[in-house]
Amino acid sequence: MAAHFPINHHLRPLYRLLAGVAGLYMLVFGVVGFVQTSGAEFFTRDEAEWALGLRTNPAFSLLSLVAGVVVLGANLIGRNVGHVINTLAGIVLTIVGMASLALMQTEANIFAFSMVNVIVTFILAGIIGTASLYDRVGSHADARAEEDFRHGPRTA
Repeated sequence: MAAHFPINHHLRPLYRLLAGVAGLYMLVFGVVGFVQTSGAEFFTRDEAEWALGLRTNPAFSLLSLVAGVVVLGANLIGRNVGHVINTLAGIVLTIVGMASLALMQTEANIFAFSMVNVIVTFILAGIIGTASLYDRVGSHADARAEEDFRHGPRTA
């Protein structure tokens, strides 16, 4: 059974805006974190800094910067590029949050995650993942066919 995403949902611009703001937060966090951690070892846990409320090292800052550019860029482009990127980003952020939670108190915590990082990662995953459910774009005929499939053909 395949997933059926609404096409041309009337709140699509709002969801794209929310996903774009989430991407912008990741981008700004990455820049601020990278500046604050410059000079530290790339995967340091001991010299990790706090930036915009999250614990970071240069590796996590750079990863956040790249992820923010991808998510923000996809939502600025829009169309179904945003839908695909938002879907993947929601899934990846959920997996990252779960892995970080499992590895937080171990030597494998190479990104210096704290519990706050995990919570924010899950919040971003929820925002971007939810946006992916409503930001699919298609022709009027595609939207009509999807509605007919989900609710049955219209009569009148």
